Amino acid sequence: MKPYGNQLNLKKKVSYEIKKNPENISIINIKSIHQIFDTINISLLVLIFTLFFLSSNSQRKWSNTYKNLSKTRAINYNLIDYISKIEEFYISELESLDNYRKTKPEDLIYLEKISEKKESLFNKNLSSFIEGFTDSKYQRGY
Repeated sequence: MKPYGNQLNLKKKVSYEIKKNPENISIINIKSIHQIFDTINISLLVLIFTLFFLSSNSQRKWSNTYKNLSKTRAINYNLIDYISKIEEFYISELESLDNYRKTKPEDLIYLEKISEKKESLFNKNLSSFIEGFTDSKYQRGY
């Protein structure tokens, strides 16, 4: 081999070796395939996180709606209970109308009105003051 040989021949030989060497081509292909898979993986992760946040938001809204529906159902159950008690009361009242008879003036008893004893305000206050002393409400000292 000549140290200062034909350079064109050397370049052709190197380029021919690159074309001949399948490892270099496969490394380039592998790098491009890895870039494609990395891009797909990153886009999938972004999609997963986006859907996760959307689903958690909709889950929160559904939880609030369910809580409101539960409160409404409890109120409706209470209203149904009250309505059934009122209906039961009215039905019993309607059934008891037959048991009562209408009154006549002969059935009524008239009482004389008892007059109330009126006491003056001064006497009332004076008597409560005297009772306070006897009950020891108003004491001197400690």
